[in-house]
Amino acid sequence: MQYDVIVIGSGPGGYVAAIRCAQLGLKTAVIEKYSTYGGTCLNVGCIPSKALLDTSEHYHNAAHAFADHGIAVKDLKIDVKKMIDRKNDVIAQNTAGITYLFKKNKIDTYEGTGSFVNKNTIKISKKDGATEEITGKNVIIATGSKPTALPFLPIDKKRIITSTEALNLTEVPKHLIVIGGGVIGLELGSVYARLGAKVSVIEYAKSIISTMDGGLGKELQRVLKKSLGMEFFLGHKVTGATAKGKTVTVTAEDAKGQAVSFEGDYCIVSVGRVAYTKELGLENIGITPEERGNKITVNDHLETSVEGVYAIGDVVRGAMLAHKAEDEGIYVAERIAGQKPHIDYNLIPGVVYTWPEVASVGKTEEQLKEAGVKYKSGSFSFKASGRAKASGDTDGFVKVLADTETDEVLGVHMIGPRAADMIAEAVVAMEYRASAEDIARICHAHPTYTEALKEAALAATANRAIHA
Repeated sequence: MQYDVIVIGSGPGGYVAAIRCAQLGLKTAVIEKYSTYGGTCLNVGCIPSKALLDTSEHYHNAAHAFADHGIAVKDLKIDVKKMIDRKNDVIAQNTAGITYLFKKNKIDTYEGTGSFVNKNTIKISKKDGATEEITGKNVIIATGSKPTALPFLPIDKKRIITSTEALNLTEVPKHLIVIGGGVIGLELGSVYARLGAKVSVIEYAKSIISTMDGGLGKELQRVLKKSLGMEFFLGHKVTGATAKGKTVTVTAEDAKGQAVSFEGDYCIVSVGRVAYTKELGLENIGITPEERGNKITVNDHLETSVEGVYAIGDVVRGAMLAHKAEDEGIYVAERIAGQKPHIDYNLIPGVVYTWPEVASVGKTEEQLKEAGVKYKSGSFSFKASGRAKASGDTDGFVKVLADTETDEVLGVHMIGPRAADMIAEAVVAMEYRASAEDIARICHAHPTYTEALKEAALAATANRAIHA
């Protein structure tokens, strides 16, 4: 065999798996279909969307918040081309970083589409039509996902678009229609709402970010409506979309089953993602993807039904999150090397990078009620946070859920300033099975946003928050 491990795909799961394999002394190769590394996350997902979110937040603050600070701004305007150029530069910096890490760790790289000849032989098909084969003892499938396409929502990539095209618009839409009130739709909707677009979100469920704790969706909807003027149409079933010239018409049925329509100049279809297994040649090794979601079935060690062939990230069960893929990449690398790593899937945080940010880890109230678990809840509003008052970010709250008998923290849910960073404290606490009392007893620097977590933990233990 030429290699101990061959990794197909260089997204967060794939490149992290490859680096960890190399660290463990395994001769490693990575096959990447595209000319840059990093997969969806670095090229058309997490990183570029955060770049646009940051730019649009600066613009929105200059237009709406600077005056409160005594800062006067005249003739404010957004240079969309410059914004997109900056975003592209951020992507280039990150992808170049992976190139450097591959060289540093002596990982061989191949550009092309990898497909199985047999379980140890991978054929690499290059853009110029040439092919070559490499062999490896183990193979890690890390090919990620693509935006879900629905038959009644034809994507023309010009007016009816996915998140990928939304990252490269050359103008601010007048009226942006977003189909799907999940993470991707709300983040990209926020970007253009901040820049002045009218944004209408159409969601089939009865709440936005419906997989997270119910209180988070309600508060986020309230704040986005208040601060950005975003409109929400919940319980609506989209039936079609057509583009004619510069006008997009979306048809739907409302909660009462009545036909309604929406007209805008752009429409983002963000109704989820589906595992990308096309061209892998899985049939050559006897693997058939699952009918729902096209995912690859794996056991508890992320190994497929074929010995020595593993799959990680978006192509397997669980949340489609870059950090989940990274942890799985490290897990598989260490399993191959003979170690015994673990992943607690209950403690993988979820984040929405709107403003305020939303973050969550552990069980939601809805899940605890359904499971019949007796719990207590403590919440603390950022309106009572000194740090939040100083920065003008008083929307949102932190909620701590703890076991009624043992006080062990079962879930932490927050919406507020820097929630994406704050959630890590809750993850650490829950990894060590901390009680709400433990968090409440830890000294938090003052003034900080994280004091809200301490106060919520105090509220969960005998309702004794100090500043509530």
